[in-house]
Amino acid sequence: MGVVSAVRRLWKHAPFRRLLTLRILSQAADGTLQVGMASYILFSPQTQPDAWAIAGVLALTLLPFTVVGPFVAPLLDRWSRRNIALYSDIARCVLALIIAVIIFSGATTGLWAFVLYGALLVAMSINRFMLAGLSAGLQHTVDREEFLTASSIVPTVGPLGVVLGAAIGFVVRFGFADLLGVDRANSLVFVIAAAGFVGSVLICRGFPRDALGPDAMETSDAEPGGAREVLRGLAEAGRHLRTRPAAVVALALMAVTRLLFGLLSVAVILAARHLWHPVSDPDAALADLSIWGVATGAGFILAAPLVPLLTRRFGLGRSAVGLLVGGAVVSLAIVVSSAKPVLFVASFLIGLAVQSFKICVDTIVQASIDDRYKGRVFTFYDMSFNGAFVLAGVVAAFVLPAEGLSVAAFVGIAVAYAVCAAVMGGARRRLGAETFERGTESLTSRAEAPAD
Repeated sequence: MGVVSAVRRLWKHAPFRRLLTLRILSQAADGTLQVGMASYILFSPQTQPDAWAIAGVLALTLLPFTVVGPFVAPLLDRWSRRNIALYSDIARCVLALIIAVIIFSGATTGLWAFVLYGALLVAMSINRFMLAGLSAGLQHTVDREEFLTASSIVPTVGPLGVVLGAAIGFVVRFGFADLLGVDRANSLVFVIAAAGFVGSVLICRGFPRDALGPDAMETSDAEPGGAREVLRGLAEAGRHLRTRPAAVVALALMAVTRLLFGLLSVAVILAARHLWHPVSDPDAALADLSIWGVATGAGFILAAPLVPLLTRRFGLGRSAVGLLVGGAVVSLAIVVSSAKPVLFVASFLIGLAVQSFKICVDTIVQASIDDRYKGRVFTFYDMSFNGAFVLAGVVAAFVLPAEGLSVAAFVGIAVAYAVCAAVMGGARRRLGAETFERGTESLTSRAEAPAD
Protein backbone atom coordinates (compact mmCIF):
# COMPACT_ATOMS: atom_id res chain seq x y z
CA MET A 1 0.00 0.00 0.00
CA GLY A 2 1.46 3.36 -1.00
CA VAL A 3 1.59 6.33 1.32
CA VAL A 4 -1.13 8.25 -0.51
CA SER A 5 -3.53 5.31 -0.49
CA ALA A 6 -2.69 4.62 3.17
CA VAL A 7 -3.51 8.21 4.12
CA ARG A 8 -6.70 7.99 2.05
CA ARG A 9 -7.65 4.89 3.97
CA LEU A 10 -7.19 6.69 7.29
CA TRP A 11 -9.02 9.75 6.03
CA LYS A 12 -12.26 7.80 5.74
CA HIS A 13 -12.41 7.70 9.56
CA ALA A 14 -14.23 10.87 10.65
CA PRO A 15 -12.78 10.70 14.21
CA PHE A 16 -9.27 10.52 12.76
CA ARG A 17 -9.91 13.59 10.61
CA ARG A 18 -11.13 15.53 13.61
CA LEU A 19 -8.23 14.40 15.80
CA LEU A 20 -5.77 15.46 13.10
CA THR A 21 -7.38 18.90 12.80
CA LEU A 22 -7.47 19.31 16.57
CA ARG A 23 -3.79 18.48 16.91
CA ILE A 24 -2.78 20.89 14.12
CA LEU A 25 -4.74 23.81 15.59
CA SER A 26 -3.72 23.16 19.18
CA GLN A 27 -0.03 22.80 18.40
CA ALA A 28 -0.05 25.75 16.01
CA ALA A 29 -1.31 27.85 18.91
CA ASP A 30 1.36 26.25 21.09
CA GLY A 31 4.04 27.13 18.50
CA THR A 32 2.92 30.76 18.57
CA LEU A 33 3.02 30.68 22.37
CA GLN A 34 6.57 29.32 22.32
CA VAL A 35 7.72 32.07 19.94
CA GLY A 36 6.31 34.69 22.27
CA MET A 37 8.05 33.06 25.21
CA ALA A 38 11.41 32.72 23.46
CA SER A 39 11.27 36.25 22.11
CA TYR A 40 10.44 37.75 25.49
CA ILE A 41 12.85 35.69 27.64
CA LEU A 42 15.82 34.91 25.35
CA PHE A 43 15.76 37.52 22.56
CA SER A 44 14.86 40.76 24.24
CA PRO A 45 17.48 43.55 23.94
CA GLN A 46 18.14 43.44 27.71
CA THR A 47 18.99 39.72 27.77
CA GLN A 48 22.27 37.97 26.95
CA PRO A 49 21.50 34.31 27.72
CA ASP A 50 24.10 31.63 28.28
CA ALA A 51 23.58 27.85 28.36
CA TRP A 52 22.43 28.00 31.99
CA ALA A 53 19.78 30.58 31.10
CA ILE A 54 18.54 28.34 28.29
CA ALA A 55 18.50 25.38 30.67
CA GLY A 56 16.44 27.48 33.06
CA VAL A 57 13.89 28.26 30.36
CA LEU A 58 13.67 24.58 29.43
CA ALA A 59 13.19 23.66 33.07
CA LEU A 60 10.52 26.32 33.47
CA THR A 61 8.51 25.08 30.52
CA LEU A 62 9.10 21.32 30.58
CA LEU A 63 10.11 20.16 34.04
CA PRO A 64 6.83 20.76 35.90
CA PHE A 65 4.96 18.10 33.93
CA THR A 66 7.91 15.77 34.35
CA VAL A 67 7.49 16.13 38.13
CA VAL A 68 3.69 16.06 38.40
CA GLY A 69 3.12 13.73 35.46
CA PRO A 70 3.06 10.53 37.51
CA PHE A 71 0.31 11.93 39.70
CA VAL A 72 -1.94 13.01 36.82
CA ALA A 73 -1.17 10.06 34.53
CA PRO A 74 -3.89 7.79 35.96
CA LEU A 75 -6.46 10.44 35.10
CA LEU A 76 -5.83 9.77 31.40
CA ASP A 77 -7.11 6.23 31.97
CA ARG A 78 -10.10 7.38 34.05
CA TRP A 79 -11.31 10.72 32.69
CA SER A 80 -12.70 11.42 29.23
CA ARG A 81 -9.66 12.15 27.05
CA ARG A 82 -11.87 14.38 24.90
CA ASN A 83 -12.68 16.50 27.95
CA ILE A 84 -9.03 16.64 28.94
CA ALA A 85 -8.20 18.12 25.52
CA LEU A 86 -11.17 20.50 25.65
CA TYR A 87 -10.51 21.99 29.09
CA SER A 88 -6.74 22.02 28.56
CA ASP A 89 -7.04 24.38 25.61
CA ILE A 90 -9.66 26.52 27.35
CA ALA A 91 -7.18 26.94 30.20
CA ARG A 92 -4.31 27.73 27.81
CA CYS A 93 -6.41 30.34 26.04
CA VAL A 94 -7.04 32.12 29.34
CA LEU A 95 -3.39 31.86 30.38
CA ALA A 96 -2.17 33.24 27.03
CA LEU A 97 -4.44 36.27 27.45
CA ILE A 98 -3.18 36.83 31.00
CA ILE A 99 0.43 36.75 29.77
CA ALA A 100 -0.42 39.15 26.93
CA VAL A 101 -1.99 41.68 29.32
CA ILE A 102 0.97 41.54 31.72
CA ILE A 103 3.58 42.05 28.99
CA PHE A 104 1.54 44.75 27.23
CA SER A 105 1.13 46.70 30.46
CA GLY A 106 4.84 46.46 31.26
CA ALA A 107 4.06 45.23 34.78
CA THR A 108 6.63 42.43 34.67
CA THR A 109 8.34 42.85 38.04
CA GLY A 110 7.55 41.78 41.57
CA LEU A 111 4.31 39.86 42.01
CA TRP A 112 3.41 40.24 38.34
CA ALA A 113 6.65 38.56 37.30
CA PHE A 114 5.65 35.62 39.48
CA VAL A 115 2.22 35.52 37.79
CA LEU A 116 3.80 35.81 34.33
CA TYR A 117 6.25 32.94 34.75
CA GLY A 118 3.69 30.87 36.60
CA ALA A 119 1.26 31.24 33.71
CA LEU A 120 3.97 30.22 31.22
CA LEU A 121 4.87 27.24 33.39
CA VAL A 122 1.29 26.01 33.67
CA ALA A 123 0.50 26.59 29.98
CA MET A 124 3.46 24.50 28.81
CA SER A 125 2.76 21.74 31.35
CA ILE A 126 -0.87 21.49 30.27
CA ASN A 127 0.29 21.03 26.68
CA ARG A 128 2.16 17.81 27.48
CA PHE A 129 -0.75 16.45 29.54
CA MET A 130 -3.14 17.08 26.66
CA LEU A 131 -0.85 15.50 24.06
CA ALA A 132 -0.40 12.41 26.20
CA GLY A 133 -4.19 12.06 26.24
CA LEU A 134 -4.49 12.49 22.47
CA SER A 135 -1.74 9.91 21.90
CA ALA A 136 -3.52 7.45 24.17
CA GLY A 137 -6.82 8.10 22.37
CA LEU A 138 -5.44 7.60 18.86
CA GLN A 139 -6.36 3.92 18.75
CA HIS A 140 -10.05 4.87 19.03
CA THR A 141 -9.91 6.70 15.69
CA VAL A 142 -8.35 4.00 13.44
CA ASP A 143 -8.24 0.24 13.02
CA ARG A 144 -5.51 -1.72 14.82
CA GLU A 145 -3.61 -2.62 11.65
CA GLU A 146 -3.37 1.09 10.82
CA PHE A 147 -1.35 2.06 13.90
CA LEU A 148 1.87 2.71 11.95
CA THR A 149 0.26 4.98 9.39
CA ALA A 150 -1.67 6.85 12.08
CA SER A 151 1.40 7.08 14.32
CA SER A 152 3.43 8.49 11.43
CA ILE A 153 0.88 11.18 10.63
CA VAL A 154 -0.62 12.37 13.91
CA PRO A 155 2.63 13.01 15.86
CA THR A 156 4.12 14.65 12.77
CA VAL A 157 1.28 17.12 12.26
CA GLY A 158 2.28 18.41 15.68
CA PRO A 159 5.58 19.78 14.34
CA LEU A 160 3.70 20.95 11.24
CA GLY A 161 1.32 22.86 13.48
CA VAL A 162 4.20 24.17 15.59
CA VAL A 163 6.05 25.37 12.47
CA LEU A 164 2.93 27.12 11.13
CA GLY A 165 2.21 28.69 14.49
CA ALA A 166 5.83 29.71 14.97
CA ALA A 167 5.88 31.28 11.51
CA ILE A 168 2.80 33.33 12.41
CA GLY A 169 4.44 34.32 15.68
CA PHE A 170 7.65 35.43 13.96
CA VAL A 171 5.72 37.48 11.37
CA VAL A 172 3.74 39.23 14.09
CA ARG A 173 6.84 39.79 16.23
CA PHE A 174 8.92 41.32 13.44
CA GLY A 175 6.00 43.03 11.67
CA PHE A 176 4.80 44.97 14.72
CA ALA A 177 8.04 45.49 16.68
CA ASP A 178 8.75 48.89 15.11
CA LEU A 179 5.15 50.04 15.39
CA LEU A 180 4.35 48.86 18.91
CA GLY A 181 7.76 48.22 20.46
CA VAL A 182 9.31 44.84 21.15
CA ASP A 183 7.41 43.96 24.32
CA ARG A 184 4.00 45.01 23.01
CA ALA A 185 4.67 43.05 19.81
CA ASN A 186 5.44 40.06 22.04
CA SER A 187 2.12 40.56 23.83
CA LEU A 188 0.30 40.52 20.48
CA VAL A 189 1.92 37.15 19.74
CA PHE A 190 0.28 35.76 22.88
CA VAL A 191 -3.11 37.14 21.76
CA ILE A 192 -2.73 35.29 18.45
CA ALA A 193 -1.91 32.12 20.39
CA ALA A 194 -5.10 32.55 22.45
CA ALA A 195 -7.12 32.82 19.23
CA GLY A 196 -5.58 29.55 18.04
CA PHE A 197 -6.64 27.81 21.23
CA VAL A 198 -10.20 29.03 20.70
CA GLY A 199 -10.17 27.30 17.31
CA SER A 200 -8.93 24.02 18.79
CA VAL A 201 -11.64 24.16 21.46
CA LEU A 202 -14.33 24.50 18.80
CA ILE A 203 -12.96 21.46 16.93
CA CYS A 204 -12.68 19.41 20.12
CA ARG A 205 -16.31 20.06 21.00
CA GLY A 206 -17.28 18.03 17.93
CA PHE A 207 -16.10 14.81 19.61
CA PRO A 208 -18.59 12.87 21.74
CA ARG A 209 -17.45 12.71 25.35
CA ASP A 210 -16.22 9.10 25.13
CA ALA A 211 -14.87 9.23 21.55
CA LEU A 212 -11.19 9.03 22.57
CA GLY A 213 -11.61 6.64 25.47
CA PRO A 214 -10.76 5.28 27.89
CA ASP A 215 -13.05 2.29 27.44
CA ALA A 216 -16.26 2.24 29.44
CA MET A 217 -15.06 -0.62 31.63
CA GLU A 218 -12.12 1.48 32.76
CA THR A 219 -14.02 4.73 33.40
CA SER A 220 -16.22 2.82 35.81
CA ASP A 221 -13.27 2.41 38.16
CA ALA A 222 -13.21 4.59 41.24
CA GLU A 223 -11.63 7.97 40.95
CA PRO A 224 -8.11 8.30 42.34
CA GLY A 225 -8.38 8.68 46.09
CA GLY A 226 -4.95 10.00 46.93
CA ALA A 227 -1.24 9.64 46.39
CA ARG A 228 -1.23 6.00 47.50
CA GLU A 229 -3.79 4.99 44.90
CA VAL A 230 -2.05 7.04 42.25
CA LEU A 231 1.25 5.32 42.99
CA ARG A 232 -0.48 1.95 42.97
CA GLY A 233 -1.89 2.67 39.52
CA LEU A 234 1.50 3.79 38.25
CA ALA A 235 3.14 0.68 39.65
CA GLU A 236 0.55 -1.42 37.87
CA ALA A 237 1.26 0.35 34.58
CA GLY A 238 5.00 -0.02 35.21
CA ARG A 239 4.63 -3.76 35.73
CA HIS A 240 2.67 -4.00 32.49
CA LEU A 241 5.34 -2.00 30.67
CA ARG A 242 8.06 -4.35 31.91
CA THR A 243 6.26 -7.21 30.17
CA ARG A 244 6.64 -5.33 26.89
CA PRO A 245 10.44 -5.19 26.42
CA ALA A 246 10.20 -3.78 22.90
CA ALA A 247 8.34 -0.75 24.27
CA VAL A 248 10.87 -0.35 27.10
CA VAL A 249 13.82 -0.31 24.68
CA ALA A 250 12.01 2.08 22.33
CA LEU A 251 11.11 4.51 25.11
CA ALA A 252 14.66 4.53 26.50
CA LEU A 253 16.20 5.22 23.10
CA MET A 254 13.62 7.91 22.39
CA ALA A 255 14.74 9.72 25.55
CA VAL A 256 18.40 9.51 24.51
CA THR A 257 17.73 10.85 21.01
CA ARG A 258 15.67 13.67 22.52
CA LEU A 259 18.64 14.60 24.71
CA LEU A 260 20.96 14.59 21.70
CA PHE A 261 18.59 16.78 19.72
CA GLY A 262 18.34 19.09 22.73
CA LEU A 263 22.12 19.52 22.74
CA LEU A 264 21.99 20.53 19.08
CA SER A 265 19.18 23.01 19.81
CA VAL A 266 21.07 24.71 22.65
CA ALA A 267 24.22 24.88 20.52
CA VAL A 268 22.33 26.65 17.72
CA ILE A 269 20.69 29.14 20.11
CA LEU A 270 24.08 30.01 21.62
CA ALA A 271 25.71 30.31 18.19
CA ALA A 272 22.95 32.61 16.95
CA ARG A 273 23.13 34.77 20.07
CA HIS A 274 26.91 34.94 20.62
CA LEU A 275 28.77 33.78 17.49
CA TRP A 276 26.91 34.78 14.35
CA HIS A 277 25.77 38.22 15.54
CA PRO A 278 26.68 40.82 18.17
CA VAL A 279 24.82 40.25 21.43
CA SER A 280 23.35 43.74 20.96
CA ASP A 281 21.44 42.52 17.86
CA PRO A 282 18.90 39.98 19.18
CA ASP A 283 16.57 40.46 16.20
CA ALA A 284 19.20 39.12 13.79
CA ALA A 285 19.79 36.16 16.12
CA LEU A 286 16.06 35.49 16.32
CA ALA A 287 15.83 35.63 12.51
CA ASP A 288 18.58 33.04 12.15
CA LEU A 289 16.94 30.86 14.77
CA SER A 290 13.69 31.06 12.83
CA ILE A 291 15.46 29.82 9.70
CA TRP A 292 16.93 26.96 11.70
CA GLY A 293 13.50 26.19 13.11
CA VAL A 294 11.96 26.08 9.65
CA ALA A 295 14.73 23.74 8.43
CA THR A 296 14.34 21.43 11.40
CA GLY A 297 10.56 21.58 11.22
CA ALA A 298 10.68 20.64 7.54
CA GLY A 299 12.60 17.53 8.54
CA PHE A 300 9.96 16.74 11.15
CA ILE A 301 7.17 17.13 8.61
CA LEU A 302 8.81 14.98 5.94
CA ALA A 303 9.16 12.17 8.47
CA ALA A 304 5.45 11.40 8.01
CA PRO A 305 5.74 10.10 4.43
CA LEU A 306 9.27 8.76 4.93
CA VAL A 307 8.58 6.24 7.71
CA PRO A 308 5.82 4.31 5.88
CA LEU A 309 8.04 4.11 2.80
CA LEU A 310 10.98 2.81 4.81
CA THR A 311 8.81 0.38 6.74
CA ARG A 312 7.21 -1.03 3.61
CA ARG A 313 10.67 -1.64 2.15
CA PHE A 314 12.74 -2.65 5.19
CA GLY A 315 10.39 -3.19 8.13
CA LEU A 316 9.97 -0.96 11.17
CA GLY A 317 12.84 -2.41 13.23
CA ARG A 318 15.42 -2.13 10.48
CA SER A 319 14.20 1.37 9.59
CA ALA A 320 14.64 2.49 13.20
CA VAL A 321 18.23 1.22 13.24
CA GLY A 322 19.00 2.92 9.94
CA LEU A 323 17.59 6.24 11.14
CA LEU A 324 19.86 6.20 14.19
CA VAL A 325 22.87 5.42 12.00
CA GLY A 326 21.85 8.38 9.84
CA GLY A 327 21.84 10.64 12.90
CA ALA A 328 25.40 9.54 13.67
CA VAL A 329 26.63 10.21 10.13
CA VAL A 330 25.07 13.67 9.90
CA SER A 331 26.45 14.65 13.32
CA LEU A 332 29.94 13.79 12.06
CA ALA A 333 29.35 16.09 9.09
CA ILE A 334 28.93 18.99 11.53
CA VAL A 335 32.34 18.08 12.97
CA VAL A 336 33.88 18.56 9.52
CA SER A 337 32.24 21.94 8.99
CA SER A 338 30.11 24.04 11.33
CA ALA A 339 29.42 26.79 8.79
CA LYS A 340 25.91 28.17 9.11
CA PRO A 341 24.55 26.66 5.83
CA VAL A 342 26.04 23.25 6.73
CA LEU A 343 24.52 23.44 10.19
CA PHE A 344 21.08 24.30 8.80
CA VAL A 345 21.16 21.42 6.31
CA ALA A 346 22.45 19.02 8.95
CA SER A 347 19.70 20.15 11.31
CA PHE A 348 17.11 19.38 8.65
CA LEU A 349 18.51 15.87 8.25
CA ILE A 350 18.80 15.28 12.00
CA GLY A 351 15.27 16.57 12.48
CA LEU A 352 14.13 14.12 9.81
CA ALA A 353 15.98 11.21 11.46
CA VAL A 354 14.94 11.99 15.04
CA GLN A 355 11.27 12.58 14.22
CA SER A 356 11.17 9.48 12.03
CA PHE A 357 12.61 7.45 14.89
CA LYS A 358 10.02 8.95 17.24
CA ILE A 359 7.28 7.76 14.85
CA CYS A 360 8.75 4.26 15.04
CA VAL A 361 8.66 4.48 18.85
CA ASP A 362 5.07 5.74 18.82
CA THR A 363 4.06 2.77 16.70
CA ILE A 364 5.84 0.25 18.93
CA VAL A 365 4.21 1.67 22.06
CA GLN A 366 0.75 1.89 20.46
CA ALA A 367 0.93 -1.72 19.32
CA SER A 368 2.50 -3.11 22.51
CA ILE A 369 0.55 -1.52 25.36
CA ASP A 370 -3.00 -2.46 26.38
CA ASP A 371 -5.47 0.44 26.27
CA ARG A 372 -6.19 0.34 30.00
CA TYR A 373 -2.56 1.31 30.65
CA LYS A 374 -1.97 3.47 27.61
CA GLY A 375 -2.69 6.85 29.20
CA ARG A 376 -0.22 6.22 32.01
CA VAL A 377 2.43 4.80 29.68
CA PHE A 378 2.16 7.76 27.31
CA THR A 379 2.55 10.05 30.29
CA PHE A 380 5.77 8.17 31.13
CA TYR A 381 6.65 8.73 27.47
CA ASP A 382 6.12 12.48 27.73
CA MET A 383 7.95 12.67 31.05
CA SER A 384 10.99 11.05 29.42
CA PHE A 385 10.59 13.28 26.37
CA ASN A 386 10.52 16.47 28.45
CA GLY A 387 13.02 15.40 31.07
CA ALA A 388 15.59 14.48 28.42
CA PHE A 389 15.32 17.93 26.84
CA VAL A 390 15.74 19.65 30.21
CA LEU A 391 18.74 17.42 30.93
CA ALA A 392 20.15 18.43 27.54
CA GLY A 393 20.20 22.05 28.71
CA VAL A 394 22.10 21.11 31.86
CA VAL A 395 24.57 18.94 29.94
CA ALA A 396 25.05 21.73 27.40
CA ALA A 397 25.95 24.15 30.19
CA PHE A 398 28.85 21.86 31.13
CA VAL A 399 30.09 20.70 27.71
CA LEU A 400 29.38 23.55 25.28
CA PRO A 401 31.46 26.73 24.98
CA ALA A 402 29.83 30.15 25.22
CA GLU A 403 29.46 30.35 21.43
CA GLY A 404 27.74 26.97 21.31
CA LEU A 405 29.71 25.01 18.71
CA SER A 406 32.19 22.34 19.83
CA VAL A 407 33.92 19.65 17.80
CA ALA A 408 34.24 17.37 20.82
CA ALA A 409 30.53 17.70 21.64
CA PHE A 410 29.41 16.76 18.15
CA VAL A 411 31.80 13.80 18.07
CA GLY A 412 30.19 12.66 21.30
CA ILE A 413 26.71 13.15 19.82
CA ALA A 414 27.65 11.04 16.78
CA VAL A 415 29.00 8.25 18.99
CA ALA A 416 25.82 8.32 21.09
CA TYR A 417 23.62 7.92 18.00
CA ALA A 418 25.79 4.98 16.89
CA VAL A 419 25.43 3.32 20.31
CA CYS A 420 21.65 3.78 20.14
CA ALA A 421 21.63 2.09 16.73
CA ALA A 422 23.60 -0.85 18.15
CA VAL A 423 21.19 -1.19 21.09
CA MET A 424 18.16 -1.10 18.79
CA GLY A 425 19.70 -3.67 16.47
CA GLY A 426 20.56 -5.94 19.39
CA ALA A 427 17.01 -5.70 20.78
CA ARG A 428 15.58 -6.59 17.38
CA ARG A 429 17.71 -9.71 17.19
CA ARG A 430 17.06 -10.71 20.82
CA LEU A 431 13.29 -10.12 20.89
CA GLY A 432 12.57 -11.16 17.31
CA ALA A 433 12.07 -8.96 14.26
CA GLU A 434 8.31 -9.58 14.27
CA THR A 435 8.02 -7.96 17.72
CA PHE A 436 8.86 -4.60 16.20
CA GLU A 437 6.50 -4.97 13.23
CA ARG A 438 3.19 -5.03 15.10
CA GLY A 439 0.81 -2.33 13.99
CA THR A 440 2.40 -2.05 10.54
CA GLU A 441 0.21 -4.65 8.81
CA SER A 442 -1.62 -2.10 6.64
CA LEU A 443 1.68 -1.27 4.93
CA THR A 444 3.53 -4.55 4.99
CA SER A 445 0.74 -7.00 4.18
CA ARG A 446 1.26 -6.53 0.45
CA ALA A 447 5.03 -6.51 0.63
CA GLU A 448 7.40 -9.32 1.39
CA ALA A 449 8.29 -9.66 5.04
CA PRO A 450 11.75 -8.18 5.70
CA ALA A 451 14.45 -10.81 5.88
CA ASP A 452 16.58 -11.10 8.98
